[in-house]
Amino acid sequence: MRVLVDTSVWSLALRRATPVQSPDMLELRRLITAHLVEIIGPIRQEVLSGIRDTFQFDRLETQLAAFPDLPLQSDDHVTAAKFFNLCRAKGIQGSNTDFLICAIAVRRDLSIYTTDGDFVRFAKCIPIVLHEFKKTVAKGTST
Repeated sequence: MRVLVDTSVWSLALRRATPVQSPDMLELRRLITAHLVEIIGPIRQEVLSGIRDTFQFDRLETQLAAFPDLPLQSDDHVTAAKFFNLCRAKGIQGSNTDFLICAIAVRRDLSIYTTDGDFVRFAKCIPIVLHEFKKTVAKGTST
């Protein structure tokens, strides 16, 4: 199954001065090597937002350029709003971007790879699939 990688995972991988060999980074590398990674424009925007250093911004922009954006459709926004309303009715809050990620993942039959715990709560109300993998301990890290 192809995987829509969320901002939280990209940030772990690309925004740190010194990359950490965590299980999540090893899994992202595996997915990239297997050509299973997808991204959307709003995630790209979130990853690049708030970077003050022009050199770092340009480096991240270049790295992300290897992954073309999945096209969004008007129905994706409508579905995102429906998901927002379904979750909110059950007391679960989330951002518009998070629900857009969910809508696109459902339409495209993608799993969502995230470290953001909100998606676990969303999955109780809407039909998303979260990317799961066996987290083995990388050298110098713990799970």
